[in-house]
Amino acid sequence: MKEKSVRALFVDANDTLAAVTEKLLQGDKLPVGINRNPAITSDDLPRLMDGVEIMIVDHTAVPTAVAAQCGALKHIVFLGTGARSYMNPDQLAERGIAVHTIKGYGDTAVAECAIALMWASAKSFGEMDRGMREGNWLRRDALQLTGKTLGLIGFGGIAAEAARMAAGCGMKVIAWNRTPKTHPGVEFVSLQKLLAESHVISLHLLLNDETKGFLSRERIAQMRPGNILINTARGAVVDEDAMLDALRSGHIAHAGLDVFTVEPLPAGHPLTKLPNVTLSAHSAFRTPEASDNLVGAALDHCRRIIANGR
Repeated sequence: MKEKSVRALFVDANDTLAAVTEKLLQGDKLPVGINRNPAITSDDLPRLMDGVEIMIVDHTAVPTAVAAQCGALKHIVFLGTGARSYMNPDQLAERGIAVHTIKGYGDTAVAECAIALMWASAKSFGEMDRGMREGNWLRRDALQLTGKTLGLIGFGGIAAEAARMAAGCGMKVIAWNRTPKTHPGVEFVSLQKLLAESHVISLHLLLNDETKGFLSRERIAQMRPGNILINTARGAVVDEDAMLDALRSGHIAHAGLDVFTVEPLPAGHPLTKLPNVTLSAHSAFRTPEASDNLVGAALDHCRRIIANGR
């Protein structure tokens, strides 16, 4: 919890991230407090942040109007890259509150999740597991991935790791990025070519105004029939209704999803009713290695801000 000397506060630490933070702060005089309550709401923030200038936040929404009630707040350190899903950095900047994000902390972890979802989707493991638990000997034909094409939409550190892993599985890797790039073993192609030729499409786009709804109904229609769609980026980069229709028709044979438009995924959501969907609970980054990198980077932000004021 907060102490009088605290200049930064981790406002919504779950048990895992709290333990990592405590471990990394051992022997360090950095004035960072930990609020061990991941179930806080935005309304709790003004009370928690009373007199504190740096907020470390994992998953709690920070509306601009609420941030304005935190009189000492000057910096928000968001644990990840998707701050815009939880706050409006532009509006906050106008109020003198800087938002800092963290990149690269879990590239390998998230790429491993994307590849795992690809394999689980290609082999229908989730559907067979559910059926067998219910007493049914449910057998499904699988897609052999060796020799197939993986298309990566967006190409940063996570996609580069996914490309390395897929190439090791004998897949051809193609990619499209909004700005020109090159990478060993990866062929960069037009978006139209990627959509038409990829047996598996994996999304690796940051969410912003330009990428919201990027995988639209029109673009889904351009995808190779019977493709597998993997999303470990952000749910909102996909037109969810169009994806659901494509899953029901079989145009998308299977989707492996770690992220959703609304999180936590509501009970009874249509995605939970479809057999050709494999779901994970936005957990791609949850490895000890990634957690250490993430919290370590957040504390480095705090050190710099305290030392330099920015």
